[in-house]
Amino acid sequence: MAGHPNGGLGILAGGGPLPRRIADTVLGEGRQVFVVAFEGQTDPATVDGLPHAWMRLGATSKTLEALHAAGCGEVVMAGPMKRPTLSSLRLDLRSTAAIARAGARVFGDDGLLSLIVEEMEREGLRVVGIEDLLGGYLVPAGTRTRAEPDARALSDAVRGIAVLKTLARADIGQAVAVQEGIVLAVEAVEGTDAMIARAGGLRREGAAPVLVKGRKPGQNDRVDRPTIGPATVAAAAAAGFAGIVVEALETLIVDRDATVTAADAAGLFLHAMTFDGAQT
Repeated sequence: MAGHPNGGLGILAGGGPLPRRIADTVLGEGRQVFVVAFEGQTDPATVDGLPHAWMRLGATSKTLEALHAAGCGEVVMAGPMKRPTLSSLRLDLRSTAAIARAGARVFGDDGLLSLIVEEMEREGLRVVGIEDLLGGYLVPAGTRTRAEPDARALSDAVRGIAVLKTLARADIGQAVAVQEGIVLAVEAVEGTDAMIARAGGLRREGAAPVLVKGRKPGQNDRVDRPTIGPATVAAAAAAGFAGIVVEALETLIVDRDATVTAADAAGLFLHAMTFDGAQT
């Protein structure tokens, strides 16, 4: 993969549209790509027409061999990954050794993905963030929709931020649903959209809940950056939420125009704010 000073780009592809979006963007810039698709994680349409290889998530050695063989100098991780149990991974020897070195931190929400990053870097590959390749996806502070959060919604947002900061110490989730100060649900292994649906079934009478989503303090920016899109809006609308609050300049919005349009159509607000100090 000649032609770029950093070689080709390897894409470790999770679910959703981001891996393909990155591939198409990079190809449009004249750079070559190679996609590592993971069994049970990657949409087959993501790799259609692209050089790729299907791998098990625990097959670290084969993944590295494929990236080197394809001439990749940089790697990006994109798209949500379903968190498997360690016993289901069928780990190769390299993965087993990495997990032994990591100890208890591998059991955190981002632990396994962080280990993958470390192994890439041990092999001399540069791991880059999504925002390094897709400029303009991080949402700035402010309200993006016609509807705006009222004082009660902002109070729930502040409550949600405090909860997320507490959960961060245990490396759990990026999202929480709050209704008039009551925490309806926190994101765990099920993912944001499933958590929203669960919270919808737990709603109390009164003002509608608020979804709060942001980066965990200390989180590796190259691993599982908080992301929302039209599907998040659809889930929040179906569950009867008032709106969505995300962390400004830390959260990716996929298809921003479509996301805002969907929120406007549903009457939801979409508001980005600074989580450090919970400033509105």
